[in-house]
Amino acid sequence: MTANNSVPGTTTIAELNSPFLKTLVKQIRGQDSYGFYRTWSDDLILKPFIVTKQKKREISIEGEVDPATQARIMAFFRAVAAGIEQETGLISQVVVDLSHEGFGWALVFSSRLLLTVKTLRDAHRYGFDSLEKLAEEGEGFVQKGIDLAKRFPEVGSL
Repeated sequence: MTANNSVPGTTTIAELNSPFLKTLVKQIRGQDSYGFYRTWSDDLILKPFIVTKQKKREISIEGEVDPATQARIMAFFRAVAAGIEQETGLISQVVVDLSHEGFGWALVFSSRLLLTVKTLRDAHRYGFDSLEKLAEEGEGFVQKGIDLAKRFPEVGSL
C-alpha cells in the first residue's frame, strides 16, 4: 500500500475539510502502537466507519460485538472528547459500556459534567452511511458538548 491509496467513488476527507474527521484520524493513528496504519491514507482509515444500509442488514447481531467495532465506537467518542477538549480546555474522558448483545452507552464527561450521552443499540452494526454523515454526527456531538461546557463551567472544571 502507498500513501496515495484512497477509496474510489467517495468523497474524501480533504474535500470535506472536517475538523472532526481529522481529529478522528489522529485518534486512530494515536492508538496504533505497531504502526499498522502508517502507510494508509486518511480515507482508508475511515472506510470501516462507512456501513451502508445493505451492509448493516448483512451483519448478524448474534454473539459478541466484534472487537474492531468496539474500537471504532471508542475512537469516535475519543475524537468527540478531543474536539471538546481543544475548544474548552477541559480534560474530557470517554466511557463506553456495551453488553454482549450490543446495547449500552457512550459517555463523554469532564469532571462531574456529562458532555455527551449516546445510547447504543445494535452496536454490531455501528457505522454511518457516508463520510458526510460521520462528520455531521461527530461535529454535532462536539458542538453540544462545547455548549454544555460553556453553560456549566463550574461543574466541568476540577
